[in-house]
Amino acid sequence: MDRSKTIVWFRRDLRIEDNPALAAAARDGCVFPVFIWCPKEEGQFYPGRVSRWWLKQSLAHLGQSLKSLGAELVLIKTHSTVAALLDCIETIGATRVVFNHLYDPVSLVRDHNIKEKLVELGISVQSYNGDLLYEPWEIYDERGYAFTTFEAYWDKCLHMQMEPVSHLPPWRLVPAAGTVMKCSVEELGLEDEAEKSSNSLLGRGWSPGWSNADKALTEFAEQHLIDYVESRLKVGTSTSLLSPYLHFGELSVRKVFQCVQLKQLLWAKEENLMGKESVTLFLRSIGLREYSRYLCFNFPFTHERSLLSNLKYFPWNDNQVHFKAWRQGRTGYPLVDAGMRELWATGWIHNKIRVIVSSFAVKVLLLPWRWGMKYFWDTLLDADLESDILGWQYISGSLPDAHELERLDNPEIQGSKFDPEGEYVRHWLPELARMPAEWIHHPWDASIAVLKAAGVELGINYPKPIIDIDLARERLMEAIFKMWEMEAAARASNTNGTNEVVVDNTDDTENLAIPKVVLKDKGTCPTNSSNDQRVPTNQNSKNIPAYRKRSKYMEEERPQPDKLHNDDKVAGTSRKDEDLCSTAESSSAKKQATSRCSFSVPQYCSSSEGKPLQECESSDLRQPLQAQIEMEHSSSKDGKQLHFIV
Repeated sequence: MDRSKTIVWFRRDLRIEDNPALAAAARDGCVFPVFIWCPKEEGQFYPGRVSRWWLKQSLAHLGQSLKSLGAELVLIKTHSTVAALLDCIETIGATRVVFNHLYDPVSLVRDHNIKEKLVELGISVQSYNGDLLYEPWEIYDERGYAFTTFEAYWDKCLHMQMEPVSHLPPWRLVPAAGTVMKCSVEELGLEDEAEKSSNSLLGRGWSPGWSNADKALTEFAEQHLIDYVESRLKVGTSTSLLSPYLHFGELSVRKVFQCVQLKQLLWAKEENLMGKESVTLFLRSIGLREYSRYLCFNFPFTHERSLLSNLKYFPWNDNQVHFKAWRQGRTGYPLVDAGMRELWATGWIHNKIRVIVSSFAVKVLLLPWRWGMKYFWDTLLDADLESDILGWQYISGSLPDAHELERLDNPEIQGSKFDPEGEYVRHWLPELARMPAEWIHHPWDASIAVLKAAGVELGINYPKPIIDIDLARERLMEAIFKMWEMEAAARASNTNGTNEVVVDNTDDTENLAIPKVVLKDKGTCPTNSSNDQRVPTNQNSKNIPAYRKRSKYMEEERPQPDKLHNDDKVAGTSRKDEDLCSTAESSSAKKQATSRCSFSVPQYCSSSEGKPLQECESSDLRQPLQAQIEMEHSSSKDGKQLHFIV
């Protein structure tokens, strides 16, 4: 009797255990595991160096595991994923393709188009949830609204029943016969020859691979979880260190959740208050990861513009000199500089530091948040587009429950709070190693005698502050008022009331300018199953200008607009319609246009008047961002080479 032949398309699900797509294929017949690398389709989100290093190691690890089970992982480098899949289908005579869902905006469009193409050719295509606790289309309130605040979303998740799902790894795999043009992991080109010397140091601190992910989870749960609530508040300490494993799908989020829940039950029985608090906080971080995918699915434009329209007219400062100083860790603010140098040296920074450095870029330097988001994508070992989108939109006040737009945290105060002895700063800023703790976070206030004793010469071996914090606060407020002026002018010229209106962030989440969400749900198809991924779309509300309450102390500075009441809006949610249109269909042309070109340093940025700013003339801006980063860090001003030390 002939066995069915199934192609298992691996992406960011590089594990054997709890892999629903692999389990389904192994259960039904012969298996043809394949990983397809298509740099062209990655576009502006081509992975950074350290992220590609991790991917390379993880693929090698997965290949060994699959080989031990009887099937070879076929690696293909191509210019077209769908062409490579069709070649595999024809070569082995496959009748089915299975894969696990991805939720970033680029993958949503690509997967939808590939699935439609294969279905047209009569190929059965089934996809599964291998990345989340709950699918994005499963979480809506009782009125059918999509949540737009994390607390409401996560509360709903925690009150939903979740059956323990764990797809045990197959004992053996029956390989599908056939030969395709394949390559070795080296031939994929994930690591340039010039990168290998630096990347070799990463292996001293990290061990990619799904079986190593299990070890990391066990070590964290047994030794570090109980202290999680404290380690999160002090920079320089380790958190769970599980995010790279989760990003590449080497670790099942369901397994992490269930493992931690068992500890929660144990510590609740023992009345261990610190343990219970640590578990709650850690599960919240898992929830934020879930929420990042939820937002990207329901609002697939968030990698390009804010969820709220509050920054539409914001006058960003596209200052390339400031952007370069921020990237190099030469802003003159020690905690910020230490964090940015650690990021470059290791591809990793503590979550608290991520918040501090991103807030500094957006609020102090007024740099466009998309610049910072893309730099994180290029340099983080655990670079994760959905999580980075959530983080940077949160910092820039672009979410209903985000930081207030006018909030500006002082790095000096944050340093005293999270690095009181200055140990973290001294480690990453050797030029400040002898500074007393009293002055370590604000050396510009130290006396000449203190600076001389510490060997610090401000402006020579360590930069002076790039901007005074009080001046930065004034400029932030000026930018906010300028934004409001532009909003008022746009509204005055909008006679029919159809334009978007800039909104600000407060605790009131009613009447938000958030596009509606609908789900694509075509007629019954023989290749569809209850597991298959749905495709969202967004539709802007028609003829309903949105107004929001300003901060009380700013309310007096500008005229009050007439308040409109909209019965179809509720706090923290956005209406889900019955329309059957697909985002992938309506935006695929735009995605192709934006993803073909390299991001580099953005040379255009929307000004407060909605017009492109003048193109920057600096010659180094015409190079790809990754090349600039490599150059500037390999020849720092003090002549010291920064190494990858994890």
